[in-house]
Amino acid sequence: MNVPNVLSVIRILLSPVFLFLFLTGDMVLQRVSLVIFFIAVLTDWYDGWYARKYKSITKTGIFLDPLADKILTTFAFILFYIKGMLPLWMLIIIAVRDIAITLLRSYDENKGLTIKTSKIAKVKTFLQMTYIFFILALFILPSYNISDVVKNNIGEFLFNSGFNYILMLIVTLVTLYTGISYFFEKRHYAKNEID
Repeated sequence: MNVPNVLSVIRILLSPVFLFLFLTGDMVLQRVSLVIFFIAVLTDWYDGWYARKYKSITKTGIFLDPLADKILTTFAFILFYIKGMLPLWMLIIIAVRDIAITLLRSYDENKGLTIKTSKIAKVKTFLQMTYIFFILALFILPSYNISDVVKNNIGEFLFNSGFNYILMLIVTLVTLYTGISYFFEKRHYAKNEID
């Protein structure tokens, strides 16, 4: 277990802690949970940087790193579902796609078939993380000393806004699209290897 792999394991362990603290309903613990989520995201950046700089890329890391990322984002989307912001069908699509494709990609790379992450897949990850941070920040904001009008507007956006639904729908559809496109990319790579 080298440093990047340890960081990936830490990220996996932090995911349920983040969810549990947020669901306590205690404002202080919710703020802590947001910090934990941010730290977990930072470990993702740092373990990738460390692995490249010190050539610490291993098969275990190839499996653990993306899996840890998807577990973290899945826990965030589970939180949004519990809070009533995310329909169950969206949660299922995102969770199944992210974890299934991550496991499949890790298996393929272990077999020597490396498929580069597409631009649209990178856009998907960016959209997911941006949305998660945005919503978490809005959840936390009412715990600070702000006017009731602002608090009410935040609540309206989170739970009754069609705009929020549209944002989540975009994230879900892009996630689904990248999952489907992976199989076409895999088929293309495999065909070229045979040729």
